[in-house]
Amino acid sequence: MTISPVGFSSYQNYIGGISGVGSVGQTEDVKKPVLNPGESDVKAAGRTSAPSECETCKNRKYQDGSDEMVSFKSAAHISPEASASAVRGHEQEHVSNAYKKASTDNGKVLQASVSLKTAICPECGRSYVAGGKTRTKIKYSKDADTNPYAKDRKAIQGDALRGMNLDLAV
Repeated sequence: MTISPVGFSSYQNYIGGISGVGSVGQTEDVKKPVLNPGESDVKAAGRTSAPSECETCKNRKYQDGSDEMVSFKSAAHISPEASASAVRGHEQEHVSNAYKKASTDNGKVLQASVSLKTAICPECGRSYVAGGKTRTKIKYSKDADTNPYAKDRKAIQGDALRGMNLDLAV
């Protein structure tokens, strides 16, 4: 039997009119408030709440920790369903910034990779993307005349290669 919630004062008045009534207990059918509308209200085995009632998923926020100007500089909430695309898009901003930086500083992007980290909510058991990391390698080409290391390397290579080829046909 389901008992619908009643205001405390009217409930007390109702009980006060009945003789012989002691304490009234709550039934187990009373539902918790829905924090995540549209989610399943079935609680998985070993979990403390259903996805629709999960306080952890409702309060989860994402924030960028890099020194680049990208999205999520201030903490923002992302639903578990949208976390994959939002984090992937954010990490793509870092890749795009690497290509811009390389093109302005006479460099070349040798490698750019993005890895996403997934996790399981300890309260409701729902999987979500917990974060991401972008790794880039940029090679900057400087003129050989202005870079002293390039000059020294060419001089050493020139000395080492002199006399290495011998033409016996002459």
